[in-house]
Amino acid sequence: MAKEISGFVKLQVKGGQANPAPPIGPALGSKGVNIMEFCKQFNARTQDKIGKILPVTLTVYTDKSFDFVIKTPPAAVQLMELAKQPHGSKEPNRIKVGKVTWAQVEEIAKDKMADLNCFTLHSAMSMVAGTARSMGFTVEGTAPWA
Repeated sequence: MAKEISGFVKLQVKGGQANPAPPIGPALGSKGVNIMEFCKQFNARTQDKIGKILPVTLTVYTDKSFDFVIKTPPAAVQLMELAKQPHGSKEPNRIKVGKVTWAQVEEIAKDKMADLNCFTLHSAMSMVAGTARSMGFTVEGTAPWA
């Protein structure tokens, strides 16, 4: 028989660096989850991605057990790493802070494909390019489908 779900928790945690301090501790403690057990499991599963921000969706069951799914880093974080920028622009329509190529956009889109709500690489690339533009990055060249 399947376990009954009592709730979900969404977090963004740095890979390999989960600890019971805020924001993880209070978010999981309010649901009755064993915080140290989550931290141990998360850190073990993210040893290869140390320091990268990873979204986590935690499913909490009525018996206080849990399962979690680790997703790929956000497109914004990946774009900032590629462009070697610490943050996006405060005024993305006026002040441009960096440049990315369509090849880089395609690389990020392929990486994020499992987590995006689209079916084709073309639409995934459009989503990533839109994120880049809204952060103040210029997408260089012409789109591969244009």
